Amino acid sequence: MTKFLAIFLTLYTAMHAVFYMRVRALLPERRSFHVLFLLLLLLMIVAPIISRLLERNGYESAAKYLAVIAFNWTGFIFLAFCGALLMLIIDGFFQALNYFGSANLPLLTGKFPALFLVGIVLSLCFYGYREARAIKIERIRIETSKLPVGTDRLKIIQISDVHIGLLTQRAVLKRIADAVAAENPDFIVSTGDFVDGMNGHLSELSNLFERIEARFGKFAVTGNHEFYTGLARASEFTSKFGFTLLRGEARTIDSVLNVVGVDDPAVSDARNEAALLSSVQNGLFTLLLKHRPWVSDNSLGRFDLQLSGHTHGGQIYPFNYLVSLQYPLPVGMVALPKESFLYTNRGSGTWGPQIRLLSPPEVTAIELVRKTLIERKQNGESY
Repeated sequence: MTKFLAIFLTLYTAMHAVFYMRVRALLPERRSFHVLFLLLLLLMIVAPIISRLLERNGYESAAKYLAVIAFNWTGFIFLAFCGALLMLIIDGFFQALNYFGSANLPLLTGKFPALFLVGIVLSLCFYGYREARAIKIERIRIETSKLPVGTDRLKIIQISDVHIGLLTQRAVLKRIADAVAAENPDFIVSTGDFVDGMNGHLSELSNLFERIEARFGKFAVTGNHEFYTGLARASEFTSKFGFTLLRGEARTIDSVLNVVGVDDPAVSDARNEAALLSSVQNGLFTLLLKHRPWVSDNSLGRFDLQLSGHTHGGQIYPFNYLVSLQYPLPVGMVALPKESFLYTNRGSGTWGPQIRLLSPPEVTAIELVRKTLIERKQNGESY
């Protein structure tokens, strides 16, 4: 955690420095104004940490109000940093043309370009705030011969990265719960980071999910934020919401479906994943719940569909490009070797800023359709 904080503060401070260099033209020339503005930026750098400390020490109201400002500022400063870098690149290009091509192109310096940058970023933040509240149902249809006779269709609903906590509370959770309930699911899964706060009143929200019926149950796995929150407390909250938490467990549900859930690496070592999958090789469709979209070579062919989350699809463009450096399969459905598939959910809530840009929140509706023996023969498949 110390290493993470050091890296975060270094990068976050650099982003604020670049922002200041680009917008300082908007400030009066008096030195005192610049000092006050720099002190304000310094406060915003440490504000997310202060908010978490207030939460941990029981000052929930103060923590929430500060979090609204601090974490949404994070989204603003990221977009402003990206815009400032783009302007810097354009300036460099114009300077090269002016020097080598005898052109006379103006540089993007001064008050008007700075005002333009701030205006564009504020507009993007406003749009991103609205996008973060527009849940999209992503629909997937999988034909399989591994459903038992008598079960022709099975609907699995996946949510992920809800991050219930200081910023994600009743209004946001109700939208997610309503979207899930409207699908009349047979099976509901949460692929980690369901809880992201220590608030004592989170259990008061549990009725939003308790009311949703799923005939084959509701299952969840841990994410890294369950670890940050405190595993015991996060497990308690997850159970109150009606989910069975699978921590390195494999189950066969009513002789219809196998579900295997493994802990996030932040919680525990999941090297027994292949052994867990091997324990349910009974010819039924096998669902692997795993928070991060990492695929183990030893597990390929032992599961039919791995459901993951964690990446948020980048959440705020263009952060998705950085995410893809660590997670090459950051979003959507991917066919894997040995007839296995991976689906990565973009996240049903938000983390940090209440903003999503070109990555709307998602509830995934997966419909398993039984492929009959006759259909398999017609398609020339082995059986």
